Amino acid sequence: MSDFARVAVILLVEDDPLLRMATADDLITAGFRVIEASDADQAILILESGIDIQAVFTDIDMPGSMNGLRLAAAVRDRWPPVKLIVTSGHWEPREDELPEGVPFLRKPYAASALVSSVEGLFR
Repeated sequence: MSDFARVAVILLVEDDPLLRMATADDLITAGFRVIEASDADQAILILESGIDIQAVFTDIDMPGSMNGLRLAAAVRDRWPPVKLIVTSGHWEPREDELPEGVPFLRKPYAASALVSSVEGLFR
């Protein structure tokens, strides 16, 4: 993997605080920098702040004005270079519900599957 991927900033969007903390720990242990958001509205504010985010890892089911699928579409439209991964434990989106080329990682996922999926964005 490239050195860039190891210092990439990942925006983690997850409303469950315990899962968000565990996922952040897994990504940090793998060498990524992580910024956390509890919903899509907070994620948009972080993206608009100008922080150099390379990837967004988002849950689908979240409170707020938009779910993770709408967030992924907004990120693709407004910040096209930002890479995306979508996750959910409740349902699996159809291919046409995801922006083109965006991978889906089903919950529960092992730390190794999470890290591998994020690393795969930078290959």
